[in-house]
Amino acid sequence: MSSFEQFLIDFYQSNYTIEDQEEGCNSYGSGKNFCESRKSQAEKQPAGAAFVPSDMLPSSQSYSGQILQPAYSPDTPSQLGYVDGFDEEPPLLEELGINFEHIWQKTLTVLNPMKPADGSIMNETDLTGPMVFCLALGATLLMAGKVHFGYVYGMSAIGCLAMHALLNLMSVSGVSHGCVASVLGYCLLPMVILSSSAVVFSLQGTPGTVLALFIIGWCSLSASKIFTSALAMEGQQLLIAYPCALLYGLFALLTVF
Repeated sequence: MSSFEQFLIDFYQSNYTIEDQEEGCNSYGSGKNFCESRKSQAEKQPAGAAFVPSDMLPSSQSYSGQILQPAYSPDTPSQLGYVDGFDEEPPLLEELGINFEHIWQKTLTVLNPMKPADGSIMNETDLTGPMVFCLALGATLLMAGKVHFGYVYGMSAIGCLAMHALLNLMSVSGVSHGCVASVLGYCLLPMVILSSSAVVFSLQGTPGTVLALFIIGWCSLSASKIFTSALAMEGQQLLIAYPCALLYGLFALLTVF
């Protein structure tokens, strides 16, 4: 055995026992009460808890809540009250002003010129349908080999401004720019049908001219019907239909030629 191993054995061997500690405490008369108090504390505390701090010991109050569900106290204010506010908010499409039911009703009103229009719905500022129909008109013209997106949006803007000025002169209540743009845009749907037919066959002939005149009358009749219903302009439908026919005639010229 080497000297280093003998050193470790001598270092760890000890004859010290707990009885020696008690005898040491008894040998000191002045520290007798101190040793007795230490013994009583050691008997009360469980094994392994002598070196645990007092703030880490379990408290006498028991936990009444469940896992992942803290106990509720009526005295504490609610910290999640803002969650209920999200349920009361309107849908995103309603905030954006997009109502698919109204869009479908306006589309059916345009497709059927003889159907009476609902003035409360037609007076809304809805530009979703007009934008879609303008894009569809430009796309069908592009399929026919005509790049006229700028002409479509330019004539639409100028026509809306001219019709807005005319309707404000003719009506008593007046009309907004958004309402005029919405009605004229929805009534552009028959012109999309004309431009779609131009993709299949040429409109530069007698059948194409007749079809273009029919589509112009269809668009102007639908627009004038909606304007008279929304603005309460009874007996003035023909006066409104004439400028509408001029506007849609420009779109027909783009489609045919």
